[in-house]
Amino acid sequence: MRLTPPWLRLLAALVPLLACQPAAAAEPNDAAALRGVTEGKGIFLIDFNDPRKAAFYLSIIKETHGGMLRQGVRPDLIIVYIGPTVRFLTTRPDNALQLEHEDALESIAVLVKELAGLGVRHEVCAIATRVMRIDDATLLPGLTLVADGFISLIGYQTQGYKLVPLF
Repeated sequence: MRLTPPWLRLLAALVPLLACQPAAAAEPNDAAALRGVTEGKGIFLIDFNDPRKAAFYLSIIKETHGGMLRQGVRPDLIIVYIGPTVRFLTTRPDNALQLEHEDALESIAVLVKELAGLGVRHEVCAIATRVMRIDDATLLPGLTLVADGFISLIGYQTQGYKLVPLF
């Protein structure tokens, strides 16, 4: 009687297990939410104290824009910046902020430019720049100063934009 080598017994035991593995899952999509949707009108309200968080969410908004395009929906997106977030939107941040968060501030500047290039509108609340003592002339390129971020939110929602609050 001939003995089966251990490696062959192991292989024989693994083959049925490998054959029973589920097929690769389909790529996630938003088909149910986007059924019949051809245009996605969204307005993001950004109010952060942390520049890393602001940079992170700007990158997510960029992904959202791309995800809509990949799924056949034309994105029509607006970002409204209020509160302390405006401190991260200047070419001349205060020294302490610059020293502690240089990488995040650079990411924000790049993402603002990239998003603007994709057609995303950026609005900065003039009340916030006044309260945070930001010189409006130093706002990053691609940003539009508006009188009141809350008025922008009300106006755009009245025009059919859906609010996505981020804070």
